[in-house]
Amino acid sequence: MSTTVAPTRLSAQDPRLDTWRNFLVAHARLVRRLDDELRAEHAISLPEYDALLSIARAPDRRIRMHSLAEQVVLSRSGITRLVDRLVGAGLVERVSCSSDARGAEAKLTEDGLNRLREAARTHLRGVEHHFLAVIEPADLDVLERALGSVAEHSARAPGEAAASGERD
Repeated sequence: MSTTVAPTRLSAQDPRLDTWRNFLVAHARLVRRLDDELRAEHAISLPEYDALLSIARAPDRRIRMHSLAEQVVLSRSGITRLVDRLVGAGLVERVSCSSDARGAEAKLTEDGLNRLREAARTHLRGVEHHFLAVIEPADLDVLERALGSVAEHSARAPGEAAASGERD
């Protein structure tokens, strides 16, 4: 006979929340630091770098705007403003969608690819110094699995996990 223990309700004093708070603080500080370095050395923001990287990885270095918004984790209006800045800087151009003339794609320019390559050195140096260097090698696998699970779970539609019988 197995007994199922009902989960306890989370309270503000739950010590497990320290993990959540540490994650939030570490994320905010790391993003700010990486953004500051990219702005200082290459005059681009971390979200702009992320968008350039997503476009560069797409086939033919062009991507539908809604796909870019999902990858960069921005709203449609947010991605429109970000791409407008990149177009204004000559790093990206808007082109008609090759498979659907009603849609628009962001296409990386040669200047955009060159700026991305230059900025990548700074970004990777920052990730190495501010993130990877302070985590014990044995903890990297655990952290990757844990954050991967959180990312996967949060990408699901509300109720999707409950409908499939998984914990929500």
